[in-house]
Amino acid sequence: MAKHVCPWWIGSLLASPIRRWIAENPEQLLAPYLREGMTVLEPGPGMGFFTLPLARLVGPAGRVIAVDIQAKMLAGLRRRAIKAGLAERIETRLARPERMGLDDLEGTVDFVFTFAAVHEMPSAETFFDEAANALKPGGLLFFAEPSGHVKTDEFQREVQAAEMAGLQVLNHPTVRRSHAVILRKIDAKITCNEPSGSLKA
Repeated sequence: MAKHVCPWWIGSLLASPIRRWIAENPEQLLAPYLREGMTVLEPGPGMGFFTLPLARLVGPAGRVIAVDIQAKMLAGLRRRAIKAGLAERIETRLARPERMGLDDLEGTVDFVFTFAAVHEMPSAETFFDEAANALKPGGLLFFAEPSGHVKTDEFQREVQAAEMAGLQVLNHPTVRRSHAVILRKIDAKITCNEPSGSLKA
């Protein structure tokens, strides 16, 4: 099991508009990777600090699939989506603690965004296997972890798990107080006897 999962009652604080001024600006962070009509997967969305901007960026023809293990987080996200007029673009899914359950999404997702969530999961290997399976060939995964909670060596182990799942490092975007990497789905998983072939910008 994960060592710690962010309590649902903190979700409203993390979704506060103040956060965009003192920490991340979601639109600025995400706009370079998105276009209208995309299907986006967001594991660990909390109450939607990034989810609502994702929904705006993919437009009416796009879809954001938000997956969380806490029903109260998802309920808060749905309330905020309805208030913002974005509910029709956002699908919420309640996952089991050990797996997200995304078999129906195989090869259909254009972009995966996960922020400060993988370190809370029981297995980074399982997460990246599921995320890679959901991605289309060439699809991108934006992966970030808070540097205050996740040390550099732990982040590197998570990136290695992503590479073993068939994701290739493209570059390392600058995200305030965070480790971050952009990965792309390649054709085949890496075996233990093969080099990763990571590309670093």
